[in-house]
Amino acid sequence: MQKKIRVLVVDDSALIRHLLTDIINRYPDLEVVGAASDPLIAREMIRTLNPDVLTLDVEMPKMDGLEFLERLMRLRPMPVVMISTLTARGSEVTLRALELGAVDFISKPRVDVQHGLAEYANLIAEKIRTAAVARIKRQPAAPLQQPRALPSSGIRSGSTAEKLIVIGASTGGVEAIRHILMQLPASSPAILITQHMPEGFTHSFANRLDGLCQISVKEARHGEQILPGCAYIAPGGANHMLLRTSASRYFIDLQPSEPVNRHRPSVDVLFRSVAASKLGKCTLGVILTGMGKDGALGMREMHDAGVYTLAQDEASCVVYGMPKEAVTAGGVDEVLPLEDMAQRIVSLVNAR
Repeated sequence: MQKKIRVLVVDDSALIRHLLTDIINRYPDLEVVGAASDPLIAREMIRTLNPDVLTLDVEMPKMDGLEFLERLMRLRPMPVVMISTLTARGSEVTLRALELGAVDFISKPRVDVQHGLAEYANLIAEKIRTAAVARIKRQPAAPLQQPRALPSSGIRSGSTAEKLIVIGASTGGVEAIRHILMQLPASSPAILITQHMPEGFTHSFANRLDGLCQISVKEARHGEQILPGCAYIAPGGANHMLLRTSASRYFIDLQPSEPVNRHRPSVDVLFRSVAASKLGKCTLGVILTGMGKDGALGMREMHDAGVYTLAQDEASCVVYGMPKEAVTAGGVDEVLPLEDMAQRIVSLVNAR
């Protein structure tokens, strides 16, 4: 008999605790072993119940979710899925939680919470399952040292207008993308990024990166020209992001078609548009940490079209799903740890 994933729900709302408990317990492989109304109670329940995964609200009495998460990941690291409200502040706090070590997050509807969470039932179960197999690292007591940008001289002088980098990621990708982009010099080629995120969070994600990086980072807009020195994040929720070429210039297309691999935006859709553009050696493809297979077949198509492709290695992934599937599909030229990815991208841009 399959062992159930044991979940502890932490939320100051009795309604949310009840709803999440009811939703999670519907699945035969999941089991809520306890529910806590604040982090102090949760701390004791973690000791006595030893859960596999924690769902954690952000705003709670006695100790907010971020402070509790920071202490937890330093002293007793475990998989955590944040419960976040769909607001600008909620998205910013959620991004901070991911920096502190949370595996993923669930969006809490602002209105009609009962029906809203019920509609998310399968997504909630999926995120808990993913968290249960995630690679969790103990956070150091001292603040993490931010990766330093590579020198501008790292990119050879001359136009990079014809070159392009495309990146796909899912679970754990928010931090992996941040780690890479913060090291790239302002002279980098344009970058297109599809990261699985819901609507309302990619704008905050792009703004946060823009304040940290030498390159410009923005949420992509339909029809805008793609320019060197700028990274474009696919908007979450409503559209796929594709590359469109016209008269040696690159543009962004946002298309509201059906989800692919259960995702919208989908990494496969972006990668396949790049393969179809026949840019070949002008392009680098990168696939990072994430659950599932989205991007694997698209990366194979890019590889077959002459694009050089990189995948994050298992040891540095939070979840070694998407990179593994891409390797298995035969679409990866090189497998690298996250720490080496930015430097390798720069060297390949120069070489190609």
